[in-house]
Amino acid sequence: MEKVTPVDIQHKTFKKALQGYDRAEVDQFLDEVIETLEDDAQHRAALDAEISDLKERISHFKAMEESLHNTLVLAQRTADEVKASAHKEADLIREQARLAAEREIASYNEAIGEVRREHQRAIEAAEKAKSELRSLLHTHLSLLDGTHNQLQQQQLAQQAEAQSSTTTTTTTTDTTRIEVF
Repeated sequence: MEKVTPVDIQHKTFKKALQGYDRAEVDQFLDEVIETLEDDAQHRAALDAEISDLKERISHFKAMEESLHNTLVLAQRTADEVKASAHKEADLIREQARLAAEREIASYNEAIGEVRREHQRAIEAAEKAKSELRSLLHTHLSLLDGTHNQLQQQQLAQQAEAQSSTTTTTTTTDTTRIEVF
């Protein structure tokens, strides 16, 4: 069955019969049907246009949604990559700081070792100087003791001579020289 259009109704003609319907009333009713169908057709065309527009908008929004989804996925990936990169960079900075600290500690330990060696050399030099000074003092003490003993012997000899010279009339003068270093 075909659809009846307002144009079909407008051009439709009926056969004349003897006891038929009032022609003016039928024509008026047909005009009302035509008008109603035309309004419905216009309304339907407007709805079809609106549906088409809405379908276009839905398609556009779906494209936007897909684009936004892709953008969000890309942003998430980028954020993850940036985060991973930041973690790697932080690990690298920590490792560099650790290595620098180890080098600095090694440098300080080396400096401490050098200071300790220098301190030990200073202690050894001080001990050597003390030993040499002791030795020098012992040598001088020995010289002084030897000189003192010589002086005592000379004094004893002079006293003995003086006793013996009192018996003899000749006087002898003896000069002894002592050098101290």
